[in-house]
Amino acid sequence: MNKPPLPLSQWVNAPRADNTPIAWLGERTWTLGALRHDVTLLMHILRQQEGERWALCFENSYLFIVALLATLHAGKTPVIPGHSRVSLLEEQRGLFDGIVSDRTLGFTGRLIVVAASQGEAAPFVPLPDIEDSRVIELFTSGSTGAPRRVVKHIASLDREAVLLATRFGERLQGCSIVASVVPQHLYGLTFRIFLPMASGLELNAAMLYYAEQLAALPQNRRYLFISSPAFLKRLDTDLPAPPVEMLISAGGMLPWEDIFATHSWLNVWPDEIYGSTETGILAWRHRQEMSIPWLPFPDVTFIAEEETYRVTSPLIHEAEGLLLDDILHFDDNGQFNIAGRRGRVVKIEEKRISLNEIEQRLLELEGICEAAALPVTRGGRQGIGVLLVLDDKARQRWQKRGKRAQEFAWRRALLPWLEPVAVPRYWRILDEIPVNTMNKRVYAQLQEFFHEDS
Repeated sequence: MNKPPLPLSQWVNAPRADNTPIAWLGERTWTLGALRHDVTLLMHILRQQEGERWALCFENSYLFIVALLATLHAGKTPVIPGHSRVSLLEEQRGLFDGIVSDRTLGFTGRLIVVAASQGEAAPFVPLPDIEDSRVIELFTSGSTGAPRRVVKHIASLDREAVLLATRFGERLQGCSIVASVVPQHLYGLTFRIFLPMASGLELNAAMLYYAEQLAALPQNRRYLFISSPAFLKRLDTDLPAPPVEMLISAGGMLPWEDIFATHSWLNVWPDEIYGSTETGILAWRHRQEMSIPWLPFPDVTFIAEEETYRVTSPLIHEAEGLLLDDILHFDDNGQFNIAGRRGRVVKIEEKRISLNEIEQRLLELEGICEAAALPVTRGGRQGIGVLLVLDDKARQRWQKRGKRAQEFAWRRALLPWLEPVAVPRYWRILDEIPVNTMNKRVYAQLQEFFHEDS
């Protein structure tokens, strides 16, 4: 019989052998003994610091785990801003009291840089308890463009790991975890950190950016690959196939042609997860053919409310549930398909992009008087298109410098603030942005400006 999943409060404190493997990077393996030592060291440093809320900005997942545990065992609150861009961190420093990172970043505020120690402390003294009421704070793109704070209770994240271990149970046994998603968003946090740590599975501390890295994985392991539609679209199936035993994808719709190509290469059908930062996991499907509906996880309830649905579940802290941004169509069996998305937050390559934020950032640039951002699909790929109204000086500069040069300058100015996929690809300069009789923009009409070739 499999052991029950470990709650976060017991990841280091539960009685297990010090030589239990936790994570690896290249030839290096970190054991539970190393983790206990590193967490204890950082916990003592954090307990001496003023300030309750500490932002975690990491590339190395092992060091991310060290910081997450040390922060909580020190009685502090981990804040996960969702990025490590210094310009944004400086702007958002009111969201946290300091940063813990595996890099110096160039941040001008309080910063603790973490490195893995070379030794293990002995004997291990169990760390202070972490209460179930403790929380982790994440930030996503809100509908206004400002970062939206999402509070996740530790107890809820532990329950989520139990749900996943129950759903995938025996299929997980003996797997090592590799991922092409970062732990700075809930999907990566849940699947790349909580699931392996709760289930006793060794995880790769490095992120996989390219198919070549996936293909180069050692053949002496069996892998659970935590991925996304954006990564799977870019697979090079001419490479040698790694021994992937199981594939999980989330964060966006996975086209059937990409599923078929992935299966032809890896000989596994993906398990897809539907959910959000606010709700946690909501539904699942194992897709072996094109039209497979989503199956809700146990005790997830969808209640129709005007054009959309309100959802309640054991993972949602709010008793009244949460309103979904997605439009769902249910069948008679309680399963559903996703028909689209409402509102001003769109998903591009699994990133939640606030169109309002793009517009606000554009309006901060010199010479831009009005801006309208919208998703544009070209050749099966989605990007951001913007309509701009310029003042006289900026319009003259645009005409003099040339279209390409000016667009490049705007893109370069936006990069410190926006995700790369949120930086506009398609640009239109207008005398005025059309509105209807109610003085509101009709975005279906604005889409027409991008129908012709750019």
